[in-house]
Amino acid sequence: MRADRLVATLLLMQSRGRVTAAELAGELEVSVATARRDLEALSAAGVPVYPQPGRGGGWSLVGGARTDLSGLTSAEARALFLLAGPGTAVSPEVRSALRKLVRALPDTFRAEAEAAASAVVVDSSRWGEADRERPALVELLQEATVRRRKVRLVYQRRGQEAGERLVDPWGLVDKDDLWYLIAGTEAGQRTFRLDRVAEAVVTEEPAVRPADFELAEAWRRVVDEVERKRALVSATVLVEPRFVFVLRSHFGRHCTVEGETEDGRARVRVAAPAPVMIAQQLAGWGGQLEVVESEPVRAELARIGAELTERYGR
Repeated sequence: MRADRLVATLLLMQSRGRVTAAELAGELEVSVATARRDLEALSAAGVPVYPQPGRGGGWSLVGGARTDLSGLTSAEARALFLLAGPGTAVSPEVRSALRKLVRALPDTFRAEAEAAASAVVVDSSRWGEADRERPALVELLQEATVRRRKVRLVYQRRGQEAGERLVDPWGLVDKDDLWYLIAGTEAGQRTFRLDRVAEAVVTEEPAVRPADFELAEAWRRVVDEVERKRALVSATVLVEPRFVFVLRSHFGRHCTVEGETEDGRARVRVAAPAPVMIAQQLAGWGGQLEVVESEPVRAELARIGAELTERYGR
């Protein structure tokens, strides 16, 4: 679009002071004639740019006038390009736009931004796995969200038959390579796992999004609710302090160190949706830890121990 080129032209002139039509054409990937027409259009519109003929000439901002169209600080420029470093999941269009933007940054920012773009590599696949690709459904729903169009979903909850829903897409979240759609429905805000969406069709009906909706805050509330349900049962465990990190790896945010006993063991509270789920994680420890609170968990441990003795005791 021409407006995009005119903005890019001003940014380049600001950062370099003087440009030729040929240089501008190369940077913006247009013809020299188009670049010259853009420069003349800026001048005709009252922007203080003027040509200097002859060797070493070009187009300049009058009196070194400047217009900070990017508004980027040095730290912001670095952060922006870190997001699009090698291996990060951004589209080719985003990479192309950032390449054009970095050319327009002031010299003092440009070097840091270019260095940031190659400072971090993100490899989202686990060892032994092929590279992961963003589901095609994400692109479809992202476009619907931006265009504010309702989406007709065929959605299947676990253990239920698939049903059709008409939703207002409000935002997408990628949590450890599992994608979610937060959307408005007749029953209010709902969260949909994309791997349970059998079909999605973008309609031409306008979608409604609350003026005060903030995706990050909405997702935080979703996470808090899910984690609350994942911590319905808790148990207190006594274990040597050097093993606490293992419990943390098993229970994540649902593992809290509450202090130390007189014999030097750590007092740790762990939680899960059900007693059996805690017992399953702790059974393999044998006598290396002790559950001192939560009779349901102790009962599950005894049951697991009895089953193992029955099968392997002989």
